[in-house]
Amino acid sequence: MYVIVDIAGQQMKVEQGQEVFVHRLEGEEGDKLEFDKVLLVDNDGKVKVGKPNVKGAKIDVKIVNHLRGDKVVVFKKKRRKGYQKSNGHRQDLTKVLIETITV
Repeated sequence: MYVIVDIAGQQMKVEQGQEVFVHRLEGEEGDKLEFDKVLLVDNDGKVKVGKPNVKGAKIDVKIVNHLRGDKVVVFKKKRRKGYQKSNGHRQDLTKVLIETITV
């Protein structure tokens, strides 16, 4: 069984027991959260598609830890003009464990 769920503005395919990285969530490590924006449920070939959400479906997650992603370097240059600009960014992430999926 898998579901497609919207967590913090990201849509992702998750299964029970899976660990995923999402944008930084409010809460401490070990906190339990519940998300009810389930867009699709596939239960052994039986597919339910929400309009926009599947009614009664939710997932329970546990925050494993907060971390930062790899650094992304953005470099801009205009040739023959002497213009160079470098900028870096590290995204704040939260690692969550999908505990239960309720349909």
